[in-house]
Amino acid sequence: MLRCLKNPIVVTVEINMNLVALTVIGLISRLWGLSYPRAVVFDEVYYGQFVSLYMKRIFFVDDSGPPFGHMLLALGGYLGGFDGNFLWNRIGAEYSMNVPVWSLRLLPALAGALCVPLAYQILIELQFSHCAALGAALLILLENSLITQSRFMLLESILIFFILLAVLSYLKFYNLQRDSFFSGSWWFWLLLTGVACSCAVGVKYMGLFTYMLLLTIAGVHFWHMIGDRNLSNVSLMCHFLARGLALIIIPVAMYLSFFYVHLTFLYRSGPHDQIMTSAFQASLEGGLARITQGQPLEVAYGSQITLRNVLGKPVQCWLHSHTNTYPIRYENGRGSSHQQQVTCYPFKDVNNWWIVKDPGTQQLVVSNPPRPVRHGHIVQLVHGITTRYLNTHDVAAPLSPHSQEVSCYIDYNISMPAQNLWRVEIVNRESDTDVWKTILSEVRFVHVNTSAVLKASGFFGASLPEWGYRQLEVVGEKLSKGYHQSMVWNVEEHRYGKSQEQKEREVELHSPTQMDISKNLSFMAKFTELQWKILTLKNEDTEHKYSSSALDWITMDTNIAYWLHPTSGAQIHLLGNVVTWASANVAALVYTCLSLWYLIRRRRKIYDIPEDAWQLWVSAGGICVGGWAVNYLPFFLMEKTLFLYHYLPALTFQILLIPIVLQHLGNHLCRSLLLKSMFSALVVAWFSSVYLVYRTFSPVTYGEPSLSVTELKDLRWKDSWNILIQKQ
Repeated sequence: MLRCLKNPIVVTVEINMNLVALTVIGLISRLWGLSYPRAVVFDEVYYGQFVSLYMKRIFFVDDSGPPFGHMLLALGGYLGGFDGNFLWNRIGAEYSMNVPVWSLRLLPALAGALCVPLAYQILIELQFSHCAALGAALLILLENSLITQSRFMLLESILIFFILLAVLSYLKFYNLQRDSFFSGSWWFWLLLTGVACSCAVGVKYMGLFTYMLLLTIAGVHFWHMIGDRNLSNVSLMCHFLARGLALIIIPVAMYLSFFYVHLTFLYRSGPHDQIMTSAFQASLEGGLARITQGQPLEVAYGSQITLRNVLGKPVQCWLHSHTNTYPIRYENGRGSSHQQQVTCYPFKDVNNWWIVKDPGTQQLVVSNPPRPVRHGHIVQLVHGITTRYLNTHDVAAPLSPHSQEVSCYIDYNISMPAQNLWRVEIVNRESDTDVWKTILSEVRFVHVNTSAVLKASGFFGASLPEWGYRQLEVVGEKLSKGYHQSMVWNVEEHRYGKSQEQKEREVELHSPTQMDISKNLSFMAKFTELQWKILTLKNEDTEHKYSSSALDWITMDTNIAYWLHPTSGAQIHLLGNVVTWASANVAALVYTCLSLWYLIRRRRKIYDIPEDAWQLWVSAGGICVGGWAVNYLPFFLMEKTLFLYHYLPALTFQILLIPIVLQHLGNHLCRSLLLKSMFSALVVAWFSSVYLVYRTFSPVTYGEPSLSVTELKDLRWKDSWNILIQKQ
């Protein structure tokens, strides 16, 4: 023990001062004056609403993507002590004193700042020089659009951070592959790749593009490993399983965990409840849960129920009837049955109540013990207030002439008998003997006489005219026309009927449900429903003043005005560094042309560059050109409102390509010392122009200092840019 104390304990630390300097400068560029402006900037009006809902634990659905990005923004609010009390209704609205502006914008700014050292390290791992890596980092540092996007409560900088982290982690893992299989650092970088990919997808689904790119590259690398005869079958299997665990299983598990945390935090009823199923709504505190808490679980003969259509969009609605009848003749001259109207009504109402009746008895109350209704049972549905039976027959529906009219039967003593028998089919049953359950069971009602299915067709067309009070049409649809969610219903409110007399029953129908039984959904059931809503629920895409097409992005023919000071004329725009954007396009073009030239020459057995330089060139292109392509080209297939900021992940990869092409040209095409000197001088001049443009546009990047009208007009380098000029 004493011998150990004779020698000093020495710790050696290597510090890359380039990396430290870049990190510090990146933090300064993104964090300087972060609380300015103290007003809502562009999409902060959108994301701020979700932060407030997180603070109040209120459930919401955002169809733009998964919840992880929103949770990170909410974390900033939590760290700043935000209570969620702010009305996010207008861009430019001044923040009240309870809103911690700096804290809310902190995490996006940190993510944007860390992209600078990440760019440096990526080029180092791609085996390029420190000079090229430094150039890539400085280009990211001086890119005005990336600065603007990272200084506000927005998600793009967080997305780009996780994308670059995933790329860097995979490159470090791959470079360790040659020397240290299954070492601690090998596992760390492999696992971090999967974690970063999952986080990128969890912020925005755009992260899926880079995730698929890295999976493809990993697949190609593993394919090459299969050809290595030095690796045994057992070793190959271990490599395969390790990659499957880190790049597929862990990302999927993390993605599920984002939703688990999201659903755990947001347990209160909120503004988006109505688009979820009754079962989901009942699992939230307040709202529907207060109404349905403690209802009987099993639907029995004599049950009093309300039936909600499962589709639930564009609005939720309940099966409904009222005393009014269909007009004898419609406006187009077609005739009707003149029976009592049946509609789908988008509001809770006493006329939404129905009684489940056994066709074999006249009893409208639940027996003791209750007789549950099961899958396949035949029932009659009696309208609670008017006591008329749900009916359909071979008469054309008012708005859907190819479907059957649904009515409540009135006996006019003519040759039109009642056809009011319905077969209950539980769509989500586990067996053919399942009991019809409140909220949980999704059922179809199949008409016994005609095999038509009860369907809310008003979702697909206009609502009924004035005679139908603009309510949604309900029809009988032939099964041969296929299955649709609008044919599926679930019991939302339910009580066991006790009153046989009509007047007593009306009083009973007006009274609230009672008893206390909880209906909890499993996490996977809630996740599946929420995920499906996120993927399928689309807000109506409206033309926006600053929307653009994907073709506009490459040449930056568009901009977005993020904020305008109401008096001074100071403003913030999403505008890129013109020199950097043009250089990125040129670099991509040069890379493509050189690659084609090299491939043709190599096909002719002519090798212009050494094999290691060729492999370096190809691997760099796979990451940078591939990253640009997968993050840009899919937007040509998307039917959604697009904005310039959607291009920023693709632009980041394209910027990384610039120093790669410059180093390649300097090393392999500039042969003489004179050419190398001239090329270096041109690069210095070019980089000076990048800095000059950055400084020129920094007033509209940071929002200060305010510029005069003449200075603002001078910044309008393209006629398509919308620089705001206030009238004097």
